Amino acid sequence: MKRVAIITDSTACIPLELAATYDIRLIPLFLEFEDTVYEDGMEGSAAAFYQTLAEAKQPPTTAAPAPGVYAEAMLRAGEHASAVLAITVSRQFSAMFDAASQGMALAKEQAPNLDVRVLDSGAAAMAQGFVVLEAARAAREGNAIDGVISRAEALRPRVQLLVALDTLTYLGRSGRVPRLLAWAASPLQVKPVVAFEKGSYRPIGLARSMSGASARLFQALKQRRTGPRMHVAVQHTNTPDEAGRLAGLVRNELDPAELFVTEFTQVMGVHTGPGLLGFAFYSEA
Repeated sequence: MKRVAIITDSTACIPLELAATYDIRLIPLFLEFEDTVYEDGMEGSAAAFYQTLAEAKQPPTTAAPAPGVYAEAMLRAGEHASAVLAITVSRQFSAMFDAASQGMALAKEQAPNLDVRVLDSGAAAMAQGFVVLEAARAAREGNAIDGVISRAEALRPRVQLLVALDTLTYLGRSGRVPRLLAWAASPLQVKPVVAFEKGSYRPIGLARSMSGASARLFQALKQRRTGPRMHVAVQHTNTPDEAGRLAGLVRNELDPAELFVTEFTQVMGVHTGPGLLGFAFYSEA
């Protein structure tokens, strides 16, 4: 039996093979499309998904896992570990931390001897994923749960997320990130570049095209390098070719310690729409 099991939600956008390697249990969010409910991360063509999203008469709705779903996942994980750590997306963006905390209370009622904890990653997408990976690596090294949490907390303020948005239409539908929505009515169709750092977000630039936004994005990544090597995930929504090109730039110019290319899950894509490009990253101390 291992010492600590790690749980997170699908918004972490961790590649499935990486989650399998580190035995990270992923809890999916849910997406309701015209009376049909899907699990986040469902199989299928990204292009077909975004076509359906564009043509939908009513915007789809998304839902976080219920406390009971977290409790069940915690109890299952506890069958093979003496402690369980659930790491959630930032509570600034979702109620998942509260749902996980309530699930923790339910799990402890059924298994009083199981040590269950919940940690707010303070991040989203693969910025959250990097915090989860750090915890999973600490767990694999045999650390007890306090040591695992300490490693994750030490990394948490260093992870960052930069994104360039091709459209603000979908953010406008959802009402997310309200400071960006003033640009949605611009006749220039600007492409904002946004930084999510330490639990907050701020626009850092505008471009007239996605090629310009992509260049601004890469420049911002290079400027934020603070240590000898970087850990980088290139993120995208239905733009694999451009994501691959950015990954090549990162590999050739920054020589990262690790580099992933991951697509936003469908629940994330509902709020951003297609065409997003981004970097989740941190620098080694």
